[in-house]
Amino acid sequence: MEIINRRQRMASLARKLRRENKTIGFVPTLGALHEGHLALVKEAQQMSDIVIVSIFVNPTQFNESADFKNYPRDLTNDAAYLAEYQVDYIFAPEEKEIYGENFSTYVYVEDLTETLEGVSRPGHFRGVATIVTILFNTIRPDFAFFGQKDAQQIAVIKRLAQDLGFDTEIIVVRTVREESGLALSSRNKRLSGEERQKASIIYQALREAKIAVRDGERNVARLAEIVRRKIDSEPLAQI
Repeated sequence: MEIINRRQRMASLARKLRRENKTIGFVPTLGALHEGHLALVKEAQQMSDIVIVSIFVNPTQFNESADFKNYPRDLTNDAAYLAEYQVDYIFAPEEKEIYGENFSTYVYVEDLTETLEGVSRPGHFRGVATIVTILFNTIRPDFAFFGQKDAQQIAVIKRLAQDLGFDTEIIVVRTVREESGLALSSRNKRLSGEERQKASIIYQALREAKIAVRDGERNVARLAEIVRRKIDSEPLAQI
């Protein structure tokens, strides 16, 4: 396994792989890897000749500086984790390698980014769209793998790939959960033991809504109320 830090080197290698008719599977991450990321890697290995994982804590998608500063980082541990599962390449650039001096070009996907998470995290999806565009341009993967739990992000990236003409198929991989039902996330490390246990209320609420749909409920407002009522029953949770 090779760790690549330079964007030019990554692009050159990707071109060489394509000339050799190798299919490239790409897993973009912010690092702090867990079993959810491994599920993406395994799917990439099933579908691709070569698997590239990027590890880059992208500053432009954090709308709070404290969140960016505190995001868990451990490249040594992440690299060991990926080597164990025989990933071919890690692309782990420094910030200056991605955002050079006087960088001023950003990608904005209209409509899809203006609701839900886009409201509470202004600028987040602009940062996501920009870094994904840069990475897709650099690697030109045949397949890119994303976790199902980031549903709005997936919709944004699919639109981006379609509108900008990337010849990359977006593959959505099922959410991996803890035994409690809590979706695996790098940020879970920042929860206390009690908070981590109580956070499963989100999964419980979604299950109740799913059961209601199975039983015939189709009114969106009533389904939303089912979710809200369940989450409100947990004092540590709020919508």
